[in-house]
This record gives sequence, C-alpha cells and structure tokens, in this order.
Amino acid sequence: MAQLLLGQTLTFTADPFHALVSEATRHERRGGVLVEDGKITATGTADDLRAAHPQAKITDYGDALIMAGFIDAHAHYPQTGIIASWGKRLIDWLNTYTFPEETRFTDPAYAAKTAARYLDLTAANGTTTIASFCTIHPASVDALFDAAKARDQRIVAGKTCMDRNAPDGLRDTAKSAYDDSRALLEKWHGLGRASYAITPRFSPTSTPEQLEALGALWAEHPDCLMQTHLSEQLDEIEWVQRLFPKARDYLDTYESFGLLGEGGLFGHAIHLTEREKARLREVDAALIHCPTSNTFIGSGLFQMGALMAAGHRIGLATDTGGGSSFSMLRTMAAAYEIGQLTGTALHPAQLLWLATSGSARALRLDDKIGNLAAGMEADLVVLELAATPAIAQRSERANDFWEQVFPTIMMGDDRAIVATWINGKAVLPRS
Repeated sequence: MAQLLLGQTLTFTADPFHALVSEATRHERRGGVLVEDGKITATGTADDLRAAHPQAKITDYGDALIMAGFIDAHAHYPQTGIIASWGKRLIDWLNTYTFPEETRFTDPAYAAKTAARYLDLTAANGTTTIASFCTIHPASVDALFDAAKARDQRIVAGKTCMDRNAPDGLRDTAKSAYDDSRALLEKWHGLGRASYAITPRFSPTSTPEQLEALGALWAEHPDCLMQTHLSEQLDEIEWVQRLFPKARDYLDTYESFGLLGEGGLFGHAIHLTEREKARLREVDAALIHCPTSNTFIGSGLFQMGALMAAGHRIGLATDTGGGSSFSMLRTMAAAYEIGQLTGTALHPAQLLWLATSGSARALRLDDKIGNLAAGMEADLVVLELAATPAIAQRSERANDFWEQVFPTIMMGDDRAIVATWINGKAVLPRS
C-alpha cells in the first residue's frame, strides 16, 4: 500500500554551495512524500498529494520536517564501544583504544553484536546510510553487511587492511589483504543495497607491497569505492615522509600504487599541499570532512570554503569513534563552528546538503539516495524543530524557515528525531 507522509518538506534542486539558496532548495510548509515499494514516487503539497492518492495510508507529522535521511560518509563501526575516549594525539589514541578494541573482532559474535548496536544508534540519530571501515577480520565485514541486510539498509564497507605498524593479531599481509578483500567484494558488492569499498587504513599501516596489491584489486573492480585516510595530522604526515622517502607527498603514497581515482574517499584531508589539492580535484576524488573528530583529536581545521570554491567533491562524516558523536546534527554543528574559524559561514542549507546530497554525491550514490525526489530510495528522517525547551524558545522567534531549522542543527540530538525511514519502512517511530 502507498504511504503518504505529511509535514514540512525540504528538497534540494541544486548544490547550495554553487547556487543561491532560494534556487537550490524547495521548502513546502505543508508538503508530502508518497512512498511505495521502498521508493519515493511523488512529492508536492499535502493537498495535491492527498487529492491524487486518496487510498494512501497517511502519516501526518504536523510541523515536523521530512527530508532525506542523513548519510555518514566515513565511520569506523568497530569503534562504537570506545567512542569519546580520552586521548592525546592520533597515534596514541589508535594504540591505546582503537587497536585493542579492534582485536576483539576476531570473535564473529562480538562483531555481530557491535554491528547491530551501531546501526541501532545511528538510526536513532536519523542516519540511513554509512560508509564504514571494518577490521582486518573478514567476520567483521560480514557482520556489518548482514546487519544492514536485515534492515534493508544501504551500506558501504570494507575490510581494513594493515600489514605493518599494528599489533599482533591486527596485521594481515599483502596477499591476504588482496585475497580477503576480493572474496568479500565478490560476496557482497551489489548484493541488495550493499557496496564494497577497498580499504587500506592509511599508508603508515600498509607496506608498499600491500598498497600495490590493493591498487591492483581496485583496477580489476573499478566500480567499487576505495576509502582511506589522508593528511589528518602534521606528525602523521611527517611519519609518512619517513616511511616513504621517495614520495612527493602523502597523496603520492596512494597515487603511486593505483589508489587515486574518481571513486576514492579520502577522510580528513586537512593539511593538503597545492599539488595534492590539484590532483584530487583533477581525478574528482571525494574529500570527507570529519569535524567532530578533527577537533576531538586536535587534528586541525578543514578548509571547506576554499576547497568548495575550487570545485572539490566533499562529504560529511562523524568518523565514529574518533568523532565524539553518532549524530549528524552534532556533526553539522561542528562543521559550522569550524567554518566560522576558517572564515566561511556555512548556511543551514549548505549544512543539510552536506549531510544528505553532498555525502551521497561523495559516495557516488546521489542517483539513489540523499534527496526527496520521485525515483529515489525512501530513506528519510523526520525532524522535530522544537525538540527541547532551549530549541523551541529560539525556533518560535524565527522569521523564516532557515531560522527555524538552524537551532536544531546547532543544538539538536537524537531527541529531535521523530522517525527514521529506511527503504520505505519506519524503523524508528517516536513512542
């Protein structure tokens, strides 16, 4: 049966970083979204849709905002249990918290339990698609894809590959990284709503031989994505220079081995050289902004304004658990604050676009998810724009829609999530 969801609605008609907000967005004060068989089949005003589809089952969300579900373009689901752990620098944090926790994923039952918990936590925050690193253990990959399949959830994930500078029990080899990744890719890529991403953690934990093997795998399967980390911290960059003395820069440690291309997802990308920026833009790889992580671990300030002006493809992400929140609302708020520190005042439309259409574009999935439009998959979030007394007292003073929604971006959390819809089904109705 067709389902008609009523409330305020927000659709993007263009990229608000490169068009006027009034031209890039369409807001219906009393709108609707028609959902059938997991797809959006129509959008418009509530009155028009009710008249055209009198048999549809109606769910009326009142003044709440219906929009595309949030898309987290870079996360580490195995770090769910260690989120918000005190640390110093990136390498200390990895050695103290991340690597010991990831060692536990040799147990398939622990991996399955964590994957289910992670998808529950992200759905509670309105997130409907995630691109996640797993661990070196194939069971960790199976666990996440299995959990997403059970929810009919779109997911991007891959086995994290490391063959040096990691503890015993968390290292594979160049050959096993290739063999395991290929087997997992052949098992999961394109199955239902699953996409595989070839996943070297970052250059310091992969030998040249492993990077070369993964570059060869990507060349054999160019329809897959490739996700990794790039230029997160200055001392990390210095470490890369020592490990790869012949490389022109950090990006070259990927480029030299066939790991730079249009399906590349480069997390953080804070301290880029001019050559790196030019090459990333030339191949149209995606840069993934992880603002809560960048501040939590003290990595630096992403240059959103300059990179967007230069035409880079950019997504937004929590970087759980280096990031300090599962919430994309909190992530948007942190992106706004970093924008202010770098001289770029991000408009609410730009923040919401980054968390939906922008991240979908980064993942090369913007023909399927990230917007309210006929033919798109029905992954939706419904936001209460007065979820707390603090937000309500500000929102009621709003002179327009953007003033109404901005306090929820800046102060909202899971209490603002009225409902989360995944593939046309409500997985989180508020009780």
